[in-house]
Amino acid sequence: MPFTIILVPSVEITIDDLQHTNIGKHKKVLKTLGLLQTNPKHPGLHTHEYSAMAGPKGEKVFEAYVENNTPSAYRLFFYYGPGANKITVIAVTPHP
Repeated sequence: MPFTIILVPSVEITIDDLQHTNIGKHKKVLKTLGLLQTNPKHPGLHTHEYSAMAGPKGEKVFEAYVENNTPSAYRLFFYYGPGANKITVIAVTPHP
């Protein structure tokens, strides 16, 4: 069953900005969101827990690759919830 993707407002702004400033990265982010929606454990996402951050209610946060082997490669950070079959994306940013 596919997940419902929830984007926090700052992620919506980032995605909109990329659409106007870097269409290549914009397309990669959209592809990553699509993979995340259908299979968060897709091998191409390299999904793993990101222990330096927690969700608003202490949820485990995960990192997924938008790009790999690229200077300042973009990453997507998310947690599961709120509720079943939902994923909340809290950041889309160059690798910290």
